[in-house]
Amino acid sequence: MQETGLIGLGRMGGNMARRLSRAGLKLAVYNRTPEVARELSAQENNLRAVESYESLVVSLPSPRIVWLMLPAGEATEAAIQSLSGMLEKGDLLVNGANAYYQDSMRHAQELAAKGIEFVDAGVSGGIWGLDNGYALMVGGAPQSVARLQPLIEALAPAPDKGWVHCGPAGSGHYAKMVHNGIEYGMMQALAEGLALMKSKTEFNFDLAEVSESWRHGSVVRSWLLDLTAEVLKQDQSLDHIQPHVADSGEGRWTALEAINQKVPAPVMSLALMMRYATQGNNDYPAKLLAMMRNAFGGHKVEPK
Repeated sequence: MQETGLIGLGRMGGNMARRLSRAGLKLAVYNRTPEVARELSAQENNLRAVESYESLVVSLPSPRIVWLMLPAGEATEAAIQSLSGMLEKGDLLVNGANAYYQDSMRHAQELAAKGIEFVDAGVSGGIWGLDNGYALMVGGAPQSVARLQPLIEALAPAPDKGWVHCGPAGSGHYAKMVHNGIEYGMMQALAEGLALMKSKTEFNFDLAEVSESWRHGSVVRSWLLDLTAEVLKQDQSLDHIQPHVADSGEGRWTALEAINQKVPAPVMSLALMMRYATQGNNDYPAKLLAMMRNAFGGHKVEPK
């Protein structure tokens, strides 16, 4: 396959570049911090660092393939805007990072007007994807996806497993959005269940042993449970961890889509709300609740 361009070498993008390189595929790689691209290309045989979007586009064989792995929002918008003025008719631009599916549909339309093909690829696998492969949910025209197949098959756990062409542009990121909403719910359920067991002090549960036992034969066994069991083997108290859980935006998009489609999705939506609660966003409502109880019932308010 011809050399491909990859822009964005963060935790996901960097490991994806490594996996593609180790599969024998050649990449021109760019990162906002040039040292990252130079260091990565020095470590891997099939990577070539470039210093700018312009040098990447000019140096790639035509028709080009450029794959983006940038944060959703302004960074991706700016990159697509810039590249759309450099790429030519017949070139293919892929957004493999998290993105709102309606943005991907819009990008496909805008680029099609210039004769540039667009594919949205929802990619899952986290930091383990380098060794285990990535799950890919791909949206775009069949001929565009066919051009990417060598890359997709190299990134996936196996050429015939772990990836799917979901449908037209936008469908890949839609599937990834729902995937992450499900992930929120599964994580919340595991966390709540294990917290219940930890609070039952008279039973003195060994959470590492319990979670390890669930990994074998249980209907709740999963990769998330595997990772949780490994965490609990190291530390069950988690006293050194702040109770703060970030959200990347995918859960938010899933909850909004459920509202727009009038599809009840209470588990995924409540899991998102719980993340907001950990971020301090429940502090003011809790204070108001305490004051209401004091106002109507004279209940004690705990001072700060």
